[in-house]
Amino acid sequence: MSGLCEGRVVIVTGAGRGLGRAHALAFAEQGARVVVNDLGVGLDGAGGSGGPAQAVVDEIRAAGGEAVAHDGDIATTRGAASLVTTALESFGALHTLVNNAGFLRDRMLVNLDEDDWDAVMRVHLKGHFLPLKHAAAHWRAEAKAGRPVAARVVNTSSGAGLLGSVGQGNYSAAKAGIVGLTLVAAAELGPYGVQVNAIAPAARTRMTEAAFADTMAAPDRAGAFDAMAPENVSPLVVWLGSAVSGGVTGRVFEAEAGRITVMEGWRPGPTSDKGARWTPREAGEAALELLARAGAPGVVYGARPGS
Repeated sequence: MSGLCEGRVVIVTGAGRGLGRAHALAFAEQGARVVVNDLGVGLDGAGGSGGPAQAVVDEIRAAGGEAVAHDGDIATTRGAASLVTTALESFGALHTLVNNAGFLRDRMLVNLDEDDWDAVMRVHLKGHFLPLKHAAAHWRAEAKAGRPVAARVVNTSSGAGLLGSVGQGNYSAAKAGIVGLTLVAAAELGPYGVQVNAIAPAARTRMTEAAFADTMAAPDRAGAFDAMAPENVSPLVVWLGSAVSGGVTGRVFEAEAGRITVMEGWRPGPTSDKGARWTPREAGEAALELLARAGAPGVVYGARPGS
């Protein structure tokens, strides 16, 4: 195989199904050697099996590519460290980390248990931080040893993390946290030759069955474009994970169907400076005047019109 990622070693977490599987196969198609991580849990994080990861490895190998499976828990120090070690011991290098693993435990806030909050934060936010930490430590050591580094990290946020999503307070908070982590990592790791970006994908997977219930079936017509196929997101991920994406870091991209959007986050809007302390009434009047000049916020997913 040859392509955009020829010679690169890529880790993809949560790669046994859905978006992660599509990413792993796409990287392999472009010449990468892939570490396929998946704990093999259910949609709510219960259970566990190495079967999904090995099945994707078998697919890659059947197509002539190189891949190894890793079924460790990347939300633990031991699992995240072994993930990086697996890449280095199997292929002698690590160039790209795609953080994708996650699951859902959706509840309205008043029904959201502490365990549901902790479990989702753990897999999404901690499951991004720990692999990133251990991969970054390797790349920093390489850079300090004088060896060139052209590393890439692609994190997985969500529209829920950018706009919020009713019934997904835990998931939205975790995905918003991933954006913050991405920005910090891009700034801190840039001097070592590491670029860090995030995507906010929309596609048909186990996690989105309810949201995309009316588009779950692939098109009937042969060759018709399946707008919600997870494979539509992977080309951008592969490009971001390749050496040719040099200079792109600290960015968030929305990817859905055939559409790619650069998301623009918080930045100063209208402002007012009294030059002295406001009274509460004055502060309120100033806030209302500023809001009248500001753009309308995006609508939270699932919110009732006018709410």
